[in-house]
Amino acid sequence: MNNITKLTIFTLLLLSMTTMMSNVAIVTALPHLKEDFSYINNIEFYSRLMLTLPSLVIALLAPVLGHLIFKYGKKRSATIALTIFTLSGSSGLFLQSIESLLISRALFGICVAVLMIVSTSLVGDYFKEEARHKFMGYQSAFIATGGMVFVVGGGFLSDINWRYSFGIYLIGFILLPLVMTQIKEFKIDTIQEEETQINPKMFFIYFLAFFYMLIFFILPTQIPFLLIEDFGASGKFAGSIIAIAFLANAFGAITFSKLKTKFSFPTIFLIALIIIAIGFSGIGLNHNLYLFYFITPFLGFGGGIMMTNLTAWMLSRTTLKRRVKTSGYFTSSLFLGQFSSPIVFHPFVDKLGVQNFFLLIGISLIVITLFSILKLKLRS
Repeated sequence: MNNITKLTIFTLLLLSMTTMMSNVAIVTALPHLKEDFSYINNIEFYSRLMLTLPSLVIALLAPVLGHLIFKYGKKRSATIALTIFTLSGSSGLFLQSIESLLISRALFGICVAVLMIVSTSLVGDYFKEEARHKFMGYQSAFIATGGMVFVVGGGFLSDINWRYSFGIYLIGFILLPLVMTQIKEFKIDTIQEEETQINPKMFFIYFLAFFYMLIFFILPTQIPFLLIEDFGASGKFAGSIIAIAFLANAFGAITFSKLKTKFSFPTIFLIALIIIAIGFSGIGLNHNLYLFYFITPFLGFGGGIMMTNLTAWMLSRTTLKRRVKTSGYFTSSLFLGQFSSPIVFHPFVDKLGVQNFFLLIGISLIVITLFSILKLKLRS
């Protein structure tokens, strides 16, 4: 689509950004929330669940929501979801029980799923081939930059009161008029009927998306506890460390389109994986608080390349008619990885400690990457 306006592009970028806000805005509030509800048994688990419960809801419902969005339309779905997103997201400002907070996060997750499916599929609708790759780089960079602003803002607010971090979600009311006036949909009534069953070749991409988020989500779920509890850092400092990683994520996302001109999707995945492995290993070996500013960007940069690569890979294998449904399964895979991350790795963190756990992950990823490279060479 060549006649897309700059305001529509800006709206698409903002809409994509809301998916990143689903978790990072409150990440530095979790240790403070844990202190406030310290009288509750297993509050450490519940505090992490605040971050990952939306991911479980998204993982379970995204495929179903993809079919509903296809039926009722992207614009209408996004408008309703953004309204509830804002209300449920900011409800942490006043809800008093951990049960009500968790329920609000579950409802919030449904809205995030809708917004992510819509924003991902719209990129495929509006842009083709190289233009899509270039836009997706800028989109990911915009998401990462937005995430950086929100996590720093959340860090400052959480040091005042952990509830204030939830107020960041009120930004949804600013985006709502733009979505209502700028988003346009392609008409598919005249398109020849196609098979609606998911292409079996897509399942490998879904698995890689799950694996990526399983690993990458270690950063926001474990780093705040490592910095605040083990290194005695403030919420502002922890927020700034994660923000630097998001800034590097933006640069990684922009780098993807340049890499795509030289390498295939699988090769780019392995390049990103080794960069992430270096980041994990560095954190595991580091004992200087301020060196985190130089180490965590490896995680962000590699993650930016990998996420953009996976999304472009998925969109390159689908069609206009199937794009919303395919995006639903892709979204489900990503957020299943998010939800599973703290659960799968909790026994290792509990046994080894956070920092030794980072080192274990780093070494494991290096081994996986080397094995994958060797396997690719043997095939060729």
